[in-house]
Amino acid sequence: MAVDPPVDREADDASPEPHSPESDAALARRAQILATEHWGLLAARGTAQSEVLTRITIFLTLVSAGLLTIGLLGQATGFDDWFAAAALSILGFLALVGLMTQMRVFNVAEEDLMYVVAMNRLRGAYVDLDPKVERYFLAAIADDQPGSQRTYSFLRARSFSHLFGSSFILIIVVNACVVGLLIGSVILTAGGTIGWAIAAGAIAGALLIVGFARYGFWTYREAWRNHRPLRITPDVTAPASTAPASDTPSYERPDATGTRRGSRRRSARS
Repeated sequence: MAVDPPVDREADDASPEPHSPESDAALARRAQILATEHWGLLAARGTAQSEVLTRITIFLTLVSAGLLTIGLLGQATGFDDWFAAAALSILGFLALVGLMTQMRVFNVAEEDLMYVVAMNRLRGAYVDLDPKVERYFLAAIADDQPGSQRTYSFLRARSFSHLFGSSFILIIVVNACVVGLLIGSVILTAGGTIGWAIAAGAIAGALLIVGFARYGFWTYREAWRNHRPLRITPDVTAPASTAPASDTPSYERPDATGTRRGSRRRSARS
């Protein structure tokens, strides 16, 4: 994720304060600009998701067709002669396409996070224009990590089931199986025993799963390390005496150095 440009604190401090309201025309123009950007982000996010799902479908179709072809070639050749070379070629091609698809899944996952964070920031701008709409947003208005997690799952915190059932894990498991079959087939072709082939294939698949999982989490951490949010999700564990009212959440903004420079709170309705 690209690093946000530094914020000019003087220009930010010079923005209109509540005691000097802007005209309705200026606010309407600003809302229109924000809405246009919001729709652009939605369209880009939908296009990226559609493209990666198509890539995954193509890969799974190739894997199914490739394994079926290997089975038919085995029956036709009696698993002899040129069968080994053909099978290794097919598995090598599937492994290459799988790795390319895997990298695209990683990139789209990061892009999707980028779009979610950007739209969270725009919701915060909507709240600045009209604070009363804040209570109607289920998605977060803070563009930090907790805010993105809330936008991804409104009603409950994301758990292991979300990760385990994701396309991220699905494509890793399929790639691990293909690479394991390739490694095992190479060992058998070289004269190794079936036991060594199975063991080597299983180890290669496990290493691939662990390696890609660690790489995916590393890219996720790097994205948040490079991002500097404008709004911070309030600490929900704060004591009741200092926490804001339930219908008036507060958000803190960091200054140019990343430190919090104040909070904005709306007084609770009596």
